[in-house]
Amino acid sequence: MPKVILLLDLSEEYGKHLLKGISRYIKDNAPWACCRMPAEFRKNYGVKGLIDWAKEWGAEGIIGQLETEEEVNAIKEEGIPVVVQDLRNRLKSSSSITGAYFEAGKIGAEYFIKKGYKHFAFYGFNDIVWSRERAQGFEETLKKQGYHVHYFEHSKARSRELWYYKPSYLSKWIASLPKPVALMACDDNQGQHITEACKLTGIKIPEDLAVLGVDNDEMVCNISDPPLSSIALDTEKGGYEAAELLDKMMRNGEMIQDNIIVSPTQIIERRSTDFYASKDVLVREALKFIHENIQTNLNVSDVLKQVPLSRRAMEQRFLNVTGYSPYKYICRLRIEKFCQQLLETDKTVFEIAIDNGFENSKNLSRLFKEIKGCTPVHYRKKHLVKK
Repeated sequence: MPKVILLLDLSEEYGKHLLKGISRYIKDNAPWACCRMPAEFRKNYGVKGLIDWAKEWGAEGIIGQLETEEEVNAIKEEGIPVVVQDLRNRLKSSSSITGAYFEAGKIGAEYFIKKGYKHFAFYGFNDIVWSRERAQGFEETLKKQGYHVHYFEHSKARSRELWYYKPSYLSKWIASLPKPVALMACDDNQGQHITEACKLTGIKIPEDLAVLGVDNDEMVCNISDPPLSSIALDTEKGGYEAAELLDKMMRNGEMIQDNIIVSPTQIIERRSTDFYASKDVLVREALKFIHENIQTNLNVSDVLKQVPLSRRAMEQRFLNVTGYSPYKYICRLRIEKFCQQLLETDKTVFEIAIDNGFENSKNLSRLFKEIKGCTPVHYRKKHLVKK
């Protein structure tokens, strides 16, 4: 039975989902003997301590967090295959569990644009790759639409201290932002920093500031006040594929360099973004109606009944606020809801289509491919763990 060290940070949801995917692979295939090593072990004993333990225990592979190329190379020199989880930077000398970080930032920006925001901010860390690239995706997407992004001076390393519960440079920065503002945090923990800092300054969420996190850590998101919206990731699938790759290396006795990409899947909406920022009251009413009734067989005529505007006037005002016509906005939102059900339920594509008001499968497939770049079946296969 292969012996594998799992050097993962299980204090956060990301590590737990990686472990869940690894466990699924082990269950579906040959069993492993696993040493679940705390992430602090490497910090306390260094890579030498990790290697000494691996050799003493007889480890045949490692999946986990390593910071430098030197650490990876030291392990490989001992003939131990390793799949590295991104920590601060991408490591090029080994197979890695990395992420489509830029894409997550892009998704966050597009989400806020659709809600009518004109002011934007990002809170994260320059010295961590997944934060830095999420910020880049967020900013570049907004710049193409002519918008500016306000940045927090995110140069400090992550800290376990509870400084954000007290008046700080963060709360002062939030107070200085133009309102209403849409803020994306690099992850859910930093998103909760924002919700706590807003309480200190009397800033209302989501009326003054809407905040979106990443990871969909349900414990953090739901304990936040108000509950935090977040971008979900296919992390469990990443864990499964990492285990599959390590197993291949252990079986074949070879060192493979490949990347396991953890991708954003959907935005899970909670109270922290439940607001439409447009100053156009009628468009705001239309948006609210669309979001509340998207599960029905909604069309533009239904929306027009809610506001005293002609179709032409509605088209123009809606386009000015969201960048889409009412029809395209409804289509894109319906596809987002469709995607959520693809990943969260075992219903067939046909059943989900009926639930979401799609009666013509050809039109659905065409529209889905236009927006997501693939068919519904391929989208589900792409983001879900193998069964």
